[in-house]
Formats: sequence, structure tokens, C-alpha cells
Amino acid sequence: MHNPADTASSGLSDFPASGLLPPYLKKGDKIAITCPAKKLPHPMTDAVALLQSWGLEVVLGDTVTASYHQFAGDDDLRAHDLQRFIDDDNIKAIIAARGGYGTIRMIDKVDFGRFAQNPKWLIGFSDITVLHTHLFANYRAQTIHGQMPVNIPDASKHSLDTLRMALFGEALNYNYHAHGLNRSGEGLGILVGGNLSLLITVSGSVSDIDYSGKILFIEDVGEYLYSVDRMLRNLKRAGKLAQLAGLIVGGFTDMKDNDIPFGQTVPEIIMDIVQEYDYPVCFDFPAGHIPDNCSLIFGKEARLSVRNQEVSLKFV
Repeated sequence: MHNPADTASSGLSDFPASGLLPPYLKKGDKIAITCPAKKLPHPMTDAVALLQSWGLEVVLGDTVTASYHQFAGDDDLRAHDLQRFIDDDNIKAIIAARGGYGTIRMIDKVDFGRFAQNPKWLIGFSDITVLHTHLFANYRAQTIHGQMPVNIPDASKHSLDTLRMALFGEALNYNYHAHGLNRSGEGLGILVGGNLSLLITVSGSVSDIDYSGKILFIEDVGEYLYSVDRMLRNLKRAGKLAQLAGLIVGGFTDMKDNDIPFGQTVPEIIMDIVQEYDYPVCFDFPAGHIPDNCSLIFGKEARLSVRNQEVSLKFV
């Protein structure tokens, strides 16, 4: 088994400050679909057809049809599937078929040494946050937070277009109308983050990241309001929210409350916790567990501008 400490002890001095940038895709490239977490409910027909329509050759991992309790095969199989695609230089991108739960169970079985020598795009969101943070923490790698194959039948065309643009190296910039609780300002920094629950899960581990000077993106689904409050206060007490360059809040969908109401919405919870800081904050960014889950490039420098009624995010 690979010891994750071996990766961490290598240090980040070997990798450029601008981040480890995988080559953008071109027609004819191979993209692999693997399941590092929960098993699939149905075949990936729509996803395969979409990726092929972009001129890509699709390679399916063994995990796509595997089943072990709720997982896409046992931990060893899921790790082996990911390892196979990391080590295959002919695979130019790896997209996680879905999230759910399970990536943290197998990540320490994977040796990312070949990834450091031959980086490739890793795509996914939700439970795949574990891979996003791990690859940034250890290699400063750029990765794509975006739609996954299981979500494609319900995904907006716009979100799928942004995934294609991110993979093929087209410019990604976002502009949308502001939320009433936004805090104005300008922020420049490397974009990091993902699912809030998973950011808490990796906290203190070899997959944790330094948030200082970064633009942090967060999203979540199906959580209790008090739990969102608790997780964010955990980050605050750990000093992770004090030195941000900006905070982007995506979809917080299907939130739950107790019989005795918590008394605050998610935006109110967040603004209460970060009120003493002065960086820009924006809500309702189009990313997360929503049909219009637009692609974000983690590990890449971006400029966040929150002004009056408008929000813009531009990758540098």
C-alpha cells in the first residue's frame, strides 16, 4: 500500500508556483470514466455519447459496472481502477462517474507519483473534493470541479459547455446578478475548495490545503442548517477563513432544519461567521448540486469582483 506521507514529505518545491497544469485536450484524446465512490445506478450511455461528440475516445473503468455494498467495487478495486488510469500515459483526463461516499476510503491506496510526472485532468465534484484537495495539497495540480457522467441527463447545456471549454482550454469567465447579502470587493488568488462536508473530512490530513490568500469556493447538499453552521465555525476556529482573498458560495441545496428552527438561512449563517473579515463574498454562484453546475478550475488563479448588482469571476 502507498504511504501518503511519502507524497507529502516530497514537498511542493518540485512543482511550479503557478500550479501543475495538465495539457488541454484535443480531438482524438482518451478520457477515462472511473467510480472512486458510490456505485452507478445505470449505464453511462448519455455521458459516453456526449464525450464522443466532443471528439474524445472514452475508456470505461472496471468500477463502472462493479458493485460492493453501496460502493463501485471494494476499496482495492476502486483504487486499482484509478491507479490504472493515472499510470496510463495515453489517458489524458479522468472523470469520476459520480460522487456519493467512498473516495476517502481508497485514496491512500493510490500512488500519484506518475501523475506528478504526467499530469492529466481530474474532473468531478461532491465526494471528489477529496481528490481535488489532495492533488492541490501535494502537487499544486489544477483540476476541474464540474459535471459528472451520472448527472449529465439532468445537466444544463450551459454547464456541459463549460466542462468542454475547461477541458479544451477555452477561456472561462462568469458574470451573474448579485445576491442581496453579497459583500462587495475585489479578490485575486488561486481558486480552491469544493464540498464543505468533504473539506471538513480532509481537515488535518495529508489532503488538507492552506486557504491563506486563496479564493474559497464551497457548496453542499442535504445538510442540516446547524451542521453548516458547525462546519464553518470549525474552519473559522482553525484559522482557515481569516486570510481568504474571497469567498464564493455555490448551491446549498435540499437544506434541512430541525423541529425547532435554526433561525438563519445559509447566507445569513455565512455572513454572521465571516462578518469581521473584509474580503468579497458572493452567494448563489452557479456550481454545486444543481443542474447548472458550471465548471471551475481549482488550482488556477482567478479574479473575483463583487460590485453593486454584479458578480464576475475571471480566470487569469
